[in-house]
Amino acid sequence: MPLLALTARKLFTPLEAVDDAVILIDDGVIRAVSSRNAESMPPRARLVDLGDKILAPGFIDIHIHGGGGHDLMEGTRQAVEAVARAVLEHGTTSFVPTTLSSPPEVLRKSLAGLHGVISSWKAEQREVMATPLGIHLEGPFISAECRGAHPRADLQRPSVALFEKFRDAAGGSLRILTLAPELEGATELQQSAIEKGVGVALGHSNATYEAAVKAIEAGAAHAVHVFNAMRPFAHRDPGILGAVLTDDRVKAEVIADGVHVDPAALRLLVRAKGVSRTVLVTDAVSATGMCPGRYVLGGMEIILGDDPRTGLPTCRNREGVLAGSVLTQDRAVRNIMEMAGVTLQDAVRMASYNPARLLGVEQRKGWLREGADADLIVLEPNGSVAGTMVGGHANFL
Repeated sequence: MPLLALTARKLFTPLEAVDDAVILIDDGVIRAVSSRNAESMPPRARLVDLGDKILAPGFIDIHIHGGGGHDLMEGTRQAVEAVARAVLEHGTTSFVPTTLSSPPEVLRKSLAGLHGVISSWKAEQREVMATPLGIHLEGPFISAECRGAHPRADLQRPSVALFEKFRDAAGGSLRILTLAPELEGATELQQSAIEKGVGVALGHSNATYEAAVKAIEAGAAHAVHVFNAMRPFAHRDPGILGAVLTDDRVKAEVIADGVHVDPAALRLLVRAKGVSRTVLVTDAVSATGMCPGRYVLGGMEIILGDDPRTGLPTCRNREGVLAGSVLTQDRAVRNIMEMAGVTLQDAVRMASYNPARLLGVEQRKGWLREGADADLIVLEPNGSVAGTMVGGHANFL
């Protein structure tokens, strides 16, 4: 690919805003980011002027179950590619396929299938799609009281031995483990996971404040879809939420779809965690981007319809429990701007740099800087996505 120079009215790194910006891209890698001047424009570069648009890093979704009619628990290339195509339209250039509590053999088969796809992704990819970065194991080591849509029968007591079977099946692709820290055996499992390079997230938990703090002190780095499937906060019983909201060592995922979390709670979260510790996720399921009807989440039937309280599209299981979402990352960005009053630059950071840093990939992803992968998006001033690039290959050139 020839040297490419993209110019735009503004660029979000997203830690900084660059006016009248130019970004140089060569062989799928960012070579320079600066304001436009004579020195910043090599004569041999192909120039693409994006006018009043905004350049930003591609979004990274660390909690997603499916989309485009496919469930990632299928563990097939067809399913992963379907999701990779669907999310790219909404500015997501990287994602972490997320599992659901299932019988151990079913879960192991899914993990093995996902690892096979992820490990061969670059070699077999033939079109521009979002990149799967690893696997998020959500369940089965979670609380029965706060299981959400996870089937009770498939929950497991925390076990290092069982976790090792899952990790072996995942073949090195396992990046995140969701864990309820109050469960018997959770402390030992957390220590083992972290020693093996798997990040531990607090979630689906009925933990007390003290139990949550203990897990954070032992290295739990973030909390899964904060407010949802967690012990409620009370002034004499702050619980896991009290620990998550007040401890700066923890980043907080949130599903900003207007259904899972009320706007007032979103504002509280942003005030408590700040821009640098808030991570936008979708928790999207197979029904995302589809018509109302019946779909699948981890082998379980879910129904896409309108939420009776808000009128917004939502998925529930047969018992009426929320089962993931049909949110997209670009909508999450616009929602948190509207509901929590954050700027576009800050909302972009919550969907790009923050999740990249949580995964430990911020040197290559989620940040427009020299040496990073050319994964970027073109935004309208209102935050809607006008174009996407992955590894230097774009759908807007």
